[in-house]
Amino acid sequence: MNHQPFEEWLLNDKNLTPAETRELDLHLRTCTHCTALSATGLALRSAPVVAPAAGFTLRFQQRLAAQKIAERRRKLWGMTVLVVGGVGLLGWFTAPYLMAFFNAPVEWVTVAIGYFLFIVTSLQALTEVMVVLLRMAPDFIPPYVWMVLASTMTGIGLLWTISIWQFSRTPQGVSA
Repeated sequence: MNHQPFEEWLLNDKNLTPAETRELDLHLRTCTHCTALSATGLALRSAPVVAPAAGFTLRFQQRLAAQKIAERRRKLWGMTVLVVGGVGLLGWFTAPYLMAFFNAPVEWVTVAIGYFLFIVTSLQALTEVMVVLLRMAPDFIPPYVWMVLASTMTGIGLLWTISIWQFSRTPQGVSA
């Protein structure tokens, strides 16, 4: 059974038109769910409103401030443990290499130059391979495949942009 407009009318306490009132009355005669919701709403509306105890807002604000301070303190400790652990782990892994470097720097310089030359020559070879593939690709791939690839990349870029926008928005509600 569809309860949507009736639940909305009962929960929002809005003034109903005569037609809506008749429709709601007819529905309440047949629907136990909405009848219970109506009775609950009536009981809640008829309950006396009790004023908060003296100093409630002050105590609430103090408790909220204390919770914010405790949260900041937890975050600070967590960040401290993370940084100290990361630096310790980095030191643990790099200590043998640093000791070897300070013991024989000539070997490290020759190894570094060898790696640099390897990277440069590998990039040159990769560039040449990519140039050849890019010259040959248009002949082997039909135009509709290029359109699908371009559309897919555009869609991925759009999703990426929307997700970054969604995650970088400031949350609405209570602010510090």
